[in-house]
Amino acid sequence: QVQLVDSGGGLVQAGGSLRLSCAASGRAIDNYNMGWFRQGPGKDREFVAVVGWDGTTTHYADSVKGRFTISKDNAAKKVYLHMNGLKPEDTAVYFCAEERSAYSNLITYYQSVDNKYWGQGTQVTVTA
Repeated sequence: QVQLVDSGGGLVQAGGSLRLSCAASGRAIDNYNMGWFRQGPGKDREFVAVVGWDGTTTHYADSVKGRFTISKDNAAKKVYLHMNGLKPEDTAVYFCAEERSAYSNLITYYQSVDNKYWGQGTQVTVTA
């Protein structure tokens, strides 16, 4: 049974940094796309960043490109999201997500919230 545990959220001033962590259990993560979505108050869940099953291919939402960096540690079964230059509009609950199917095209990950395992979410609040 796949389980994801998100951590690392908090309260930070605009311009600050945070590192989110996602610890996976239940299976190895080597062959699966993994990443992050977020859901702000009154908004739909939206894609943030993904690292492909190959461990090197990445894709980011335009709103975070150049500020956020995603990385994956297969041995530790962890995924990280390094967030720099945080803005108030980054305020949201951040969810780690692992694709259910192995060796999937990256597009299938970021274009849909379907076919994924989810963490419980971690709150990020950025003050002006």
